[in-house]
Amino acid sequence: MAFMRIRTTVDERPGRLASLAAALAKHGGNILGLSVQPDTDGTVDEFVAEVHAAPDTVRQALEAAGGRRVHVIPAHAHELADEPTRVLLLADWLRSQQWRLPDALAELLRADDARWSYGDVTDSDLPDPTLLIVPVTHDTAIRVRRTGLPFTLTEAARAAALVRLGQEPAAPPAGDQSIRLPDGTEVVVRPLTTIYREAVRDLHDRCSPESRRFRYFTSMPTLPPRMFDRLCDRGRGESLVAGHDGQVIALASLMYTQEPGIAEVAILVEDTWQGRGLGGKLIRRLLDIARDQGFAEVRATMLSDNARMRRLMISLGAGIHYTDDPGVIEGRMAIGKMAPAPQR
Repeated sequence: MAFMRIRTTVDERPGRLASLAAALAKHGGNILGLSVQPDTDGTVDEFVAEVHAAPDTVRQALEAAGGRRVHVIPAHAHELADEPTRVLLLADWLRSQQWRLPDALAELLRADDARWSYGDVTDSDLPDPTLLIVPVTHDTAIRVRRTGLPFTLTEAARAAALVRLGQEPAAPPAGDQSIRLPDGTEVVVRPLTTIYREAVRDLHDRCSPESRRFRYFTSMPTLPPRMFDRLCDRGRGESLVAGHDGQVIALASLMYTQEPGIAEVAILVEDTWQGRGLGGKLIRRLLDIARDQGFAEVRATMLSDNARMRRLMISLGAGIHYTDDPGVIEGRMAIGKMAPAPQR
């Protein structure tokens, strides 16, 4: 009997995990470890198991049970260590040896190789699924390669979180944070609370019907009180307001979804402030929040004629995907693969 690491993508349907477990059991499989990770087109189930059968037999059995992109590779007994404990010990080790970040990423992801990359941090080899580029600064990254087992969005998010841990601690953020736009204008960003109810109402009054339609898919003149309260609810997400000269000029929201590991972003920017880089600054702030909270992917659902938002998401590294509604598209981005901020 051999240890195997088995990974397969499945559709989100009740009973699918049970079908995979039953298929392994028919071949004498004893599941010793299980993790579930979100991905762009389903859920990735990963097992560490003792199995009597050959890898090809296991792969065929799981494909017959509904698995897609099944990978079966050898595993070792030490991989049965408690995963949270392993990661905590790795994080503690990295804090005292920050220069060994590539080694830490290789250990975290059980990769074959991890090394620094300088200059252009984008990767011409992508979409090679066995290669992961983890940005560290605007001009450095770590290239991680793992033979035989593609990386998932969740693993990209874990890698990004470890990179952040390995960097020098930043000063604690204040309640008010100032951001500078490309033209030099200073804008103050704060968490949305109920005290901004009237200011947000005034923002909607000043926005054009088209701007409101792009944000809400309908040109609602005012934000309903129940929707405003939901945006303020920290249990459902994180929302920010941007202010200048005593007025709220933009509203940005990161909303949690029922899909594990996935959050959704949306912004509303006053018309006179559009095209000045404010939207990009706010989206990046939301992506930092999503990364700190452990999300693997962020999505933006937008109308297909919302060219400005589509360009913004593409500039951040998102892929654009069609939906069942011909008038609606999605921008999807793995947190660990966010394009680095431009240097000005």
